[in-house]
Amino acid sequence: MKSKPYLRLSPSLRPFALAAALALGAIAPAAHADLKVGIDLSSTGPAAAIGITSKNAMLMWPPIIAGQKAEYIVLDDGSDPGAAVRNIRKLINEDQVDVIVGPNITPAALAALDPVAQSRTPMITLVGSASVVEPQQGTRVWAFKMAQTDAAMADVMTRYMAAHGVKTVGFIGFADSYGDSWLNEFTKNARERNIQIVATERFNRTDASVTGQILKLIAAKPDAVLIAGAGTPTVLPQRTLAERGYKGAIYQTHGIATPEFIKLGGKEVEGTLFPTQPVVVARTLPADQPAQKAALAFVDAYEAKYGPGTVTQFAGDAAGVYPRLQDAVARALKTAQPGTEAFRVALRSELEHAHEVIVPNGMVNTSETDHVGLDQRASVMGTIRGGKFVYLGQ
Repeated sequence: MKSKPYLRLSPSLRPFALAAALALGAIAPAAHADLKVGIDLSSTGPAAAIGITSKNAMLMWPPIIAGQKAEYIVLDDGSDPGAAVRNIRKLINEDQVDVIVGPNITPAALAALDPVAQSRTPMITLVGSASVVEPQQGTRVWAFKMAQTDAAMADVMTRYMAAHGVKTVGFIGFADSYGDSWLNEFTKNARERNIQIVATERFNRTDASVTGQILKLIAAKPDAVLIAGAGTPTVLPQRTLAERGYKGAIYQTHGIATPEFIKLGGKEVEGTLFPTQPVVVARTLPADQPAQKAALAFVDAYEAKYGPGTVTQFAGDAAGVYPRLQDAVARALKTAQPGTEAFRVALRSELEHAHEVIVPNGMVNTSETDHVGLDQRASVMGTIRGGKFVYLGQ
């Protein structure tokens, strides 16, 4: 007999969520206490392009995790870190969830560290910045991360830059923890490859103009410009560079990989260079790329449900949470039952000991010092060609 998942979404979404789960052929073994998964996403606001595709992937999760009936409780934080913390406190204190999934923006994930640590509830975030999980001490020991780190992405990006003659770079990034992380990691990797940062500017996710910052960057005459942001707000500086006649290479971070970025940017984002994870360029990956098989399988399933060209890295990260939970919950259940602090503590410990867990964006091997667990199999270079994300190299 097939078991229905419990999702606290709007009633109109529940039948679709069930259909998505049943489409994966999930068969329910004997289940005991429900496993409660609290989910906080930015389904509205500036980060909506990220949050919506993450939620779409979650609607495809099977209704059973390691033999336990799963209750998925989904809340929207509106891209507001304060709202994210309120959501997470509600999920912990009122809904008494066993694990938190999300948030999907770095400021919110950092703000969530205190409540998850205080309640001893593991949190699997969907953000890019390693600042949420590094260093592994204090409140960060309760946090895990699905996306490849900014450090790994900066590494593959600067290797590509160096191989293609880039000697000087102008940097413009979000004026928040995402931009801070990228400036830090890019600076370290650029220095190792003798790439000089000749100008540094910042902008806000909600800015209507970045003309002043762009003029300063262009005046520095860099070989390339790196825009360190995520989602559709990153189109603005790239469009302004084009309007002001900049002819050098334009790099973005892995945070741009959504259909909305291409739709909003149009011809002005053609040729953008960016590091990414395998899911985004799955259809153009070479057959010998280690993550190709799993990435392509997910893309096929996701696009069969949501349409061609709809998949994003963020959807792939969200999809990867399920096998991470399936792996860790199965072992945690040997220690305690869901709904108890003992189970949450055991689950945190088991999330820390993943070994070659296959997710759409690579293989996960975590440890006491590494709460991401992705290696270079999860980092590739891509570009935008003909309105599509395509593979460039590794």
